[in-house]
Amino acid sequence: MAWEAVAERLRPFVRARVSSDADADDVLQDVLLRMVRGLPDLRDHDRLGPWMYRIARTAIADHGRARARHPLAEPASEAVEIAAPGEPEVEEDEMARRVVASVLRLFVAALPEPYREAVTLTDLDGLTQREAAEVLSLSLSGMKSRVQRGRAKLRAMLEACCDLAVDARGRLVACEPRPDGQLPPGCCSA
Repeated sequence: MAWEAVAERLRPFVRARVSSDADADDVLQDVLLRMVRGLPDLRDHDRLGPWMYRIARTAIADHGRARARHPLAEPASEAVEIAAPGEPEVEEDEMARRVVASVLRLFVAALPEPYREAVTLTDLDGLTQREAAEVLSLSLSGMKSRVQRGRAKLRAMLEACCDLAVDARGRLVACEPRPDGQLPPGCCSA
């Protein structure tokens, strides 16, 4: 079996279902390793194609679960930049959104397990709720409940840290640290 040909055949399938080229390479490596280990047990070699894609789907789902369990904060190079002195002024509401966005992953990482997975997959990784439900082997209604509860818990965590002001459309316009000094690590003022 030409492993390079198998990798090239599976790469577009995997890449379309993960968030970056690096993740696609990781998942593809995992798929190939699983195939090497499972090839001796393959009984019907005529079913090699479906077997490869089943392994790929399983590896993609496992990757999604692992990312949801252990979300990473954005690297400093990808973090949201805040205007430095001498740069053009940024509107106050845009500044508030940038500050909250820069620490949001830290708050998501602090959510309880089922909600952290749901919010990470849908709000940070950009999956639809239907796709996230498939990754986690949940019903669509179960995923919607987890996302809704996770977002509510996330908002409560943010409000415990800061006084948030929203406009009529629900968009964040201001974020001020709470005056009590009881700010959790990673809060918008830290």
